[in-house]
Amino acid sequence: MTQTIQAAFYRGDRTFTVETAEAAGPAAGEVSIRIAYCGICGTDMHVYHGNMDARVGFERVIGHEMSGVVAAVGDGVTGFAEGQKVVVRPLDHCGDCPACNAGHQHICHNLKFLGLDTNGAMQEIWTVPSHTVHLLPDDMRLDHAALIEPVAVACHDVRMSNLQAGEDVLVIGGGPIGMLCAMVARDAGGNVVVSEVNEARLAIAEKLGFDTVNPAKADLAAAIQERTGGKGADVVFEVSGSQPGVDAMTACAATRARIVMVAIHAQKPQIDLFQFFWRELQMVGVRVYEPQDYDKAISIVASGGVDAETFITDVSPLADIQKAFEQLDSSPTALKSLIKVGDFA
Repeated sequence: MTQTIQAAFYRGDRTFTVETAEAAGPAAGEVSIRIAYCGICGTDMHVYHGNMDARVGFERVIGHEMSGVVAAVGDGVTGFAEGQKVVVRPLDHCGDCPACNAGHQHICHNLKFLGLDTNGAMQEIWTVPSHTVHLLPDDMRLDHAALIEPVAVACHDVRMSNLQAGEDVLVIGGGPIGMLCAMVARDAGGNVVVSEVNEARLAIAEKLGFDTVNPAKADLAAAIQERTGGKGADVVFEVSGSQPGVDAMTACAATRARIVMVAIHAQKPQIDLFQFFWRELQMVGVRVYEPQDYDKAISIVASGGVDAETFITDVSPLADIQKAFEQLDSSPTALKSLIKVGDFA
C-alpha cells in the first residue's frame, strides 16, 4: 500500500523542490516513520553547494538529523509499535567487510549513509531498516530529539577521547559539532574552553556558559597555559578543519594529551609531529557513531545536558526548505536550523 506524501528533492544548482511523491509501506525488516523534524547539517550544506552531486545525483531526498513517530512496521520487526517516538541512526553496513568482521560496522568499507546514498528524512514518511531505529522517551520533545544525531557524533568523539572528570579540555572550532563536543565534554566532567573566531558563535558559547578565546585576538596557546597552570589541555578536539586549528592542537596540548581529530579537512594539513614525540601525544580519528553513542545522546538530551533551546536557532516548514538553506548559507548567527516536516508537535 502506498501513500501520497510531500518530499523535498535536491535538483542541483542550489535548488530544492517540494513535490508530491508516493511512499510505499515497509518491507520485511523495515520501519516506516512519520517525520516530525529534520535538521540541516554541514553535509547537507555541501550537497546544497553542489559538492556531492556525483554521489547524490539530482533526484535525492536528503536529511538524516531527524525525529518522528513509527507509522508502520514490516514483517519480522519486533520492539516497535505505531505511534512510538523514534530517531534513526542513519548507517547501513554490509556485514561482510574487514571493518564489519572486526565489529566496527559504523565504519564499514561499503557503508551506506541514509539520506545521502539513499533517500532521507526531508519527506513526510521515511522507511528505513529496523536496525537503525532507536526508541525515545515518551515525554521527549520531538524538536529537541532532532538533535540526537549530531549529539551522538559528539558522544562518540568524547568517548573516544577517554576524557576523565576534572581534565582540561580545549575545543577548537565553535560550530555546531564543536559546540556539541563542548557540551558533552562538560557533561562528562571536563573543564572546557572553546576557541572560535566568529564573534556570533563566541557569544553563543558564552551564553551556554563556556570560557572562550578568540585566537584572532589573543595568543591561544598562552591563554590555555594560563587557564591550566602552565600544563596545557589534557584533551583537544580539532573541529575547525583549518590549518591554524591543526597548529593550535599541538601547541596547546599538555604532556600525554589526547588529540581528537573531528573535522574533515579538505586538504591534507601540516602537523607538528615533533610535538607528538616531545610531549608523547596521542591522536585519534573519529567518524560518525555507534549504537551506544546514540543511547548516550538520547540520555543527555533527555536530561538537559545539551541546551536544546539555545542550540536550535530557527525552525522552518518543509514548504520553505529552499529559503531555509539560503538563509543558513548566509547567516553568521545560526547554529542549528530545523525543518518542520510533519504537522504535529
